[in-house]
Amino acid sequence: MNVTSSDHPRDRERQEADMASVERRDRDGVRSWVARWRGPDGRQRKRTFPRKLDALRHLTGVESRLLDGSYVDPARGRITVGEWATKWYAGRVNLKPKTLASYDSLLSRRIRPTWETTPLCRVEHSAVVTWVAEMRADGLSASRTRQAYHLLTAMLNDAVKDSRLSRNPAAGVDLPRLPKAERRYLTHQQVEQLANECGEYRTLVLTLAYCGLRWGEAAALKVRRVDLMRGRLDIAEAMTEVNGKAVFGMPKTHQVRSVPVPRFLRDDLMVQLAGKGPDDFVFPSPAGAVLRVNNWRRGCFNRAAEQVGLAGLVPHELRHTAASLAVSSGASIKGVQAMLGHASATLTLDRYGHLFPDELDAVAERLDVARSRSVVPRLCPEGTVTPITERALGH
Repeated sequence: MNVTSSDHPRDRERQEADMASVERRDRDGVRSWVARWRGPDGRQRKRTFPRKLDALRHLTGVESRLLDGSYVDPARGRITVGEWATKWYAGRVNLKPKTLASYDSLLSRRIRPTWETTPLCRVEHSAVVTWVAEMRADGLSASRTRQAYHLLTAMLNDAVKDSRLSRNPAAGVDLPRLPKAERRYLTHQQVEQLANECGEYRTLVLTLAYCGLRWGEAAALKVRRVDLMRGRLDIAEAMTEVNGKAVFGMPKTHQVRSVPVPRFLRDDLMVQLAGKGPDDFVFPSPAGAVLRVNNWRRGCFNRAAEQVGLAGLVPHELRHTAASLAVSSGASIKGVQAMLGHASATLTLDRYGHLFPDELDAVAERLDVARSRSVVPRLCPEGTVTPITERALGH
């Protein structure tokens, strides 16, 4: 690092050849110090400070970051959050339409109103904390607040990767806790009652409760995807509603899976498929189009649930029921994972591990039996044996 107070042209040339230098400047009776350095691209940068010590400290930090590769060109961080959001959103080409629609909504309603004109380099941790608190104070749900925060964090993480920020100022903010919704797991008898109450949609209820399909997977299921000889449903497509329109794509985990069909359900499905073509929906709307969940709930499901004493039940709880019934029948974690289409057995265990208490008891019992067969019981220690006398026996 070179420190100089000369304004001679040759001295200036030498300064520019150095990686970093500090130059004293006196103008209109005001003294300042100009820190100069060259970025990785070879272009010279400068910044003015009122004190020499501040300029030296700044250059020390710059040189350190240049050496360890963490240097960020200050100019690249001056792009506003709004401008960066536009560039960032345009690059989300692999996301599903529903996810993109959710991002678009969060950007327009939650992120842009607060951060639109703020340069990336001016985003402060304390300001993000305040923003999160204000969203909750405005009545936004904990779930949606967390989604908005995670979207902003993802954008700033990518700004770090793009060498626009040295670190993510939004990292580490405390978020509102998600309320724990109590899940309902229906019994075989409750499923049967609900299915019967749903009338023409009886088979749909049974399929949701015994095959564990997501609603979008059941709605998009085509006749050609049903193999009753093998007892399988091939889940290769799912429907989501985006801004009121039905959009078809891959299932949630982007993986095609084969779901087993219990034998009792195959006869019902055979009746359901009668008269339909290969590309017809298995569970169509009355008009033959894709069945929308909200329409089905209003027209059939909600009333049926109330009639059998399950008011407030939602169709997704039938997927939870499928997991519960599978576990109670002796299915393994891997089997439940395959049926539900979870990305990993860890996810299945996190959500449904509490349904396996009987299996844990069985493990303890098997260990007890195995030990009793392998280990000779200890004899009673001396001094703890009390002889049985005739008097003790009552003689």
